[in-house]
Amino acid sequence: MRIAPIVAWWRHFGERPWTYDGRLGLRLIVASCLTTIVIAFLGPSTVTLNVGPATSPLPPWFIPADVGARFGLPLPEWVVVPALWVGLVVGAVGLLVAWRAIELGWRPRIHRMFWLGVALSGGTALVPPLTSADVLMYAAYGRLQTQGFNPYDITPAEIFRQAYDPVLVWTERPWQDTPSVYGPIASATQWLANVLGGDSMHDVVFWLQLMNAVPFLVICAVMIKLAHGNAAVQTRSVLFTVVNPLLIWAVVAGAHNEALTLVFAVMALWFVRRSAFVTGLFIGLAGAVKVSLVFYGLALIWGYRHDWRKVVGLCVGAVLPIAVLYGFFAPEALFAAGRNTGYISGGSWAPWFWQVLAWVVGDPLARSLTGWTGWLGMVVIAWMLSRVLPWLPAPGAVGPAQSDPLTITLRTAVILCTAWLVTSPYSLPWYDLIAWVPLALMVPNRLDWLLVLRGTALSVAYVTGRTVGFSDPMLFLGSTVVRDTLCTAVQWFVLAAIVHWFWTTSREWPTREFVATGFRQLFRRSEAAGRP
Repeated sequence: MRIAPIVAWWRHFGERPWTYDGRLGLRLIVASCLTTIVIAFLGPSTVTLNVGPATSPLPPWFIPADVGARFGLPLPEWVVVPALWVGLVVGAVGLLVAWRAIELGWRPRIHRMFWLGVALSGGTALVPPLTSADVLMYAAYGRLQTQGFNPYDITPAEIFRQAYDPVLVWTERPWQDTPSVYGPIASATQWLANVLGGDSMHDVVFWLQLMNAVPFLVICAVMIKLAHGNAAVQTRSVLFTVVNPLLIWAVVAGAHNEALTLVFAVMALWFVRRSAFVTGLFIGLAGAVKVSLVFYGLALIWGYRHDWRKVVGLCVGAVLPIAVLYGFFAPEALFAAGRNTGYISGGSWAPWFWQVLAWVVGDPLARSLTGWTGWLGMVVIAWMLSRVLPWLPAPGAVGPAQSDPLTITLRTAVILCTAWLVTSPYSLPWYDLIAWVPLALMVPNRLDWLLVLRGTALSVAYVTGRTVGFSDPMLFLGSTVVRDTLCTAVQWFVLAAIVHWFWTTSREWPTREFVATGFRQLFRRSEAAGRP
C-alpha cells in the first residue's frame, strides 16, 4: 500500500478550517459532557450506578425507577452504551480541535473557559456515577470504619453476607472480597462521607463525589496560577484539566479519587520555587492518599538535584506526614497497594503478551514475567521520552529551562508518569490524570495527541466496565471486541509511536560516559541554584 497519498490526504484534511475552530471544539466537548449527564440523570441502568433510594434532597439527582418506568426507562443497553461511545469520541475530537486552535493562536477568555469547565464538571458530579462501581467500594470501606472494622483486614462481603447493612448491600462485584488498598487520607474521606451520609448509600456517594470533584477544580485553578503570564499555556492548562472531556468522564463521572490524590501533588508544584520543605509536606500528603504519587516525588528530587540542601528539605518534609499518617494511623495501608501487583487489566498492552506466555509457561509465571516486562518497559520508554520531549521554561522561570526546578519537575513527572501509564499491565482511564496535569504546562508535542488517543480508547473500552447487567452479546462486543482487541491494539500503537518518535528524532542511548557524567553532576550546585 502506498503511504504518500494517505499522508497527502491527511495533511489536506488538517487544513480544513473546522479542524482548528476553537469554538467548535468547545461545543463538541459540551455535547460530550451533556450526553453523560443526561444518561446518568435518567436513572439506574446498565451504565449508571444504582446508589439506592434518595432519602434526602441532596444529589446525586436522577429520575427514580418507579417514575422512569412510566416513560419506558431504563433505556436498553443497546441505546445507552453506543450513545456514550459516540459521546466520548465526539468529546475527544473536540479536545483535539480546541488543542489545534490554541496551537495556532486561539485565545479565548480564560475565566469564561474555566467556568465552563466548572459547570461541566459540577453538572457531572450532581448525577449518579457511571460505569465504574469503585465509588460504592469507597463507601463500603468507610462504612466498615464507622462500624469499628479495619478495611485493610476485613472485606465488605465478610460483613454483608452475615447480616443486612443498608450501605454495604449496594456494593457490586468484583471487589466486594478485596480489602482497601488506599492510603490513610483516602480512608479518612471515606469515613467522613459515611459519617455525613449516615445509613444512606445515596447520601454517602454524594459526599464522596463532592470530595473528589472539588479537588479536581482546585487542580485546574492552581494550574492556571502556575501558568500566569503566558496566555497560551494558561489556555492549554484549562483545556487539559477542567475542560478535558476525557478527564471529566474518567475522574468526575466515575467519582474516582485520583483528583484527591493529585491535588496535594499540585500544591507541591506550587511551592517548588518557594520552599523545598513545604513542597515535601504536600508530596508526603499526596503519598498518604495513593502511593502511585511516588513518581512526583522522584520528579521533585530530580528538579532539586543540583542543590542537596533542597533535596534534604524535600525529603524531611515528605517523611513527616508519611511517618505520622502511616506509622500512627494506618500502618497496614503502606503495604496495601502491593495487593494490586500481578493484576492485568483488559485494554492495556499486556493481555496479548500474557496470553501467549501463559500458553507456553503457565499462568503464574506468565503473570510474573508480564509484570517484570512492564517495569523494564517503563525504564526504556522513560529514557526515550527524556530524549525527545522538548525543553521550554515553565512560566515564571528565571534562567534556562535546564536549571529551573519547576520546569525540570514538570518534564520529569510527564516522563515518569507517561512511561508508567503506557507500560503498566494494569492501567485504567482515570489514571491518566497524573500525566495530563504536568503536560498542560509544557509546549505542544506528540504526547498530547497520543494521550488523547490512549484515553479515548480506554474510556470507550470501560463504558462496559461493570460486571453486572449486560447481556452476553453486549459483553462480547464491549469486552472482547472493543476492550480486549481494539483498545489493546491502540495501546500497542501508542508504544510503537513513542519508539518511532525516539528512533526518528534522537536515537541517543545511555552510554557509559553519559551515565558517568550524570553522576558527577549530581548534587553539583548549578549557577541558578546558587543565586540568592
